[in-house]
Amino acid sequence: QVQVVQSGGGSVQPGGSLRLSCAVTGSAPVIFSMGWFRETPGNPRRLVASSRRDGTPWVRDSVQGRFTVSRDYTKNTMYLQMNDLKPEDTGIYICHVEVGVAAGDNTFVSHWGQGSQVTVSS
Repeated sequence: QVQVVQSGGGSVQPGGSLRLSCAVTGSAPVIFSMGWFRETPGNPRRLVASSRRDGTPWVRDSVQGRFTVSRDYTKNTMYLQMNDLKPEDTGIYICHVEVGVAAGDNTFVSHWGQGSQVTVSS
């Protein structure tokens, strides 16, 4: 059974850094894209960064130059390094993973992590 397990997060002052991890455990024949969404009260879940199917990293303009997304294929793990954090980066960061149903098949199932709280405040 596939599980998506997150770690990292916490509270920092503006200008600080945090690192999030998202690991896929269990039987996952193929992992397609992986992404980080941010959730804040009263707002829809929003994609912040992703590692696309072809491995190409992408980050939203508002975090460009501060956030870096990376992926370790040997560990089925994605990371989000967040530097120079700002109060507006505060939210719950949730990992999303597309897990393929079988090798050679483009069909996938969406899996979500449990969420990690990131709070940036002085």
